[in-house]
Amino acid sequence: MYYKSTRNSSVNISSAEAIVQGISADGGLFVPSEIPPITMDEIVKLGDMSYSERAAYIFAKYLTDFTEAEIKYCTDNAYNDKKFATDNIAEMSHLFDGTYILELWHGPTCAFKDMALQILPYLLTTSAKKINIDKKIVILVATSGDTGKAALEGFADVPGTQIMVFYPEDGVSPMQKRQMTTQDGANVAVCGIEGNFDDCQNGVKAIFTDEAVKSKLEENKLMFSSANSINWGRLAPQIIYYISAYATLVKDEEIKAGDKINIVVPTGNFGNILAAYYAKHMGVPVNKLICASNTNKVLTDFITTGVYDRNRDFFTTISPSMDILISSNLERLLYLMCGENDAQIREWFGALSKTGKYEVTDDIKAKLAEEFAAGYCDDTETKATIKRIFDKYSYTLDTHSAVAVKVYEDYRQKTGDTTKTVIASTASPYKFSASVLEAIEGKTSDLDEFDMVDRLAELSGYEIPASLAELKTKEKRFGDVISREKQREYVLGQLSL
Repeated sequence: MYYKSTRNSSVNISSAEAIVQGISADGGLFVPSEIPPITMDEIVKLGDMSYSERAAYIFAKYLTDFTEAEIKYCTDNAYNDKKFATDNIAEMSHLFDGTYILELWHGPTCAFKDMALQILPYLLTTSAKKINIDKKIVILVATSGDTGKAALEGFADVPGTQIMVFYPEDGVSPMQKRQMTTQDGANVAVCGIEGNFDDCQNGVKAIFTDEAVKSKLEENKLMFSSANSINWGRLAPQIIYYISAYATLVKDEEIKAGDKINIVVPTGNFGNILAAYYAKHMGVPVNKLICASNTNKVLTDFITTGVYDRNRDFFTTISPSMDILISSNLERLLYLMCGENDAQIREWFGALSKTGKYEVTDDIKAKLAEEFAAGYCDDTETKATIKRIFDKYSYTLDTHSAVAVKVYEDYRQKTGDTTKTVIASTASPYKFSASVLEAIEGKTSDLDEFDMVDRLAELSGYEIPASLAELKTKEKRFGDVISREKQREYVLGQLSL
């Protein structure tokens, strides 16, 4: 297995090189040379394994330059009861009528990003050793809320690394901001940006491809890498929990081996649903991949029309991790769908950069319609869904998972499709306690952030995660807020260059 760039198919590098580099020098994203198959017999056998063992088995299909011992080292250190609050790592709750909630938020930062960012530091440092990298690796991260804290937690005080996280100052929840600005670690830095997530992400991408900056790094034995899902080492771990979920459903006799399922994913950057696409094309029987958006519905519009247009109003919503208008991982999907035509990808994404818009071919539109369904809901509908599910099932959704539930309900009503369905639940409701409380109680709370957490615990009966409870008395370490034009200057300053 080797890896090539979406913008240059002649690139041919190992998985270790792809993980260390993060993004290709041409601005493209790394993809595996093929999607490795997994048989139904293999999936059934995974049902008798721990999550760490399942992960190791699947990683071996993608990381063919890693030894079995290296992969096991990574998975055993990432997926254990010291890092996650449940032995199963990813829990499955049966909600209603053959609908299952895949809870991906039992890790140390209470968000699905932990599923990938607890293992990425091990993958990255192991990769660096394999290819004899003797430079300090500088991780640059743009976050819409959850990736930042998960990356900080994963890389804090990891030898040979330094990490900087940029977040939209007014575009994350109070709990998300507090998680990031109180982060421990001698090698971490956190900075707010006057703008939205796309501004943060564009700034990071520009720094990655800035030749003058790269020269300065080279002179000082430093190199950039990424912890965003543009890095294959971030995306690959997300494939695992979809395959694992299917294995669990078979083992628990909720489905029979070979039965199709739907998968619903609330997504802004398209990475989480792209991982489900990879799982499907490996061999997981999937009927429809259902893409759920909030009011920033650029993905819903694209899937239904084939036109990607970021020239639109940007909305700050109660599901901030989805407040994105430039969905980076869509590039990987389109590269696969157009037969790995790198010239076509350069054309589309060049147009996106210059005009903010592109339209795919009729062939691609047909493929999108075959694979995906899509929908969106606004904040009012999101809150109503939280309230309805809480009242009817005594289950508390966060503001992102509620978007997925609402979009799925709409899809089911419109199509009559009763295929058993897995809904990816991406965050603990405690990370968005103000909005969740307002939804359940029907009024805006005048409590402070941590009193709201206590009140939500009374209502939901869910144990408050220790990592969130301790934030109440934790000292704030980072308070920088800069304009988007000063990201480059900030990075060079942090590196003393």
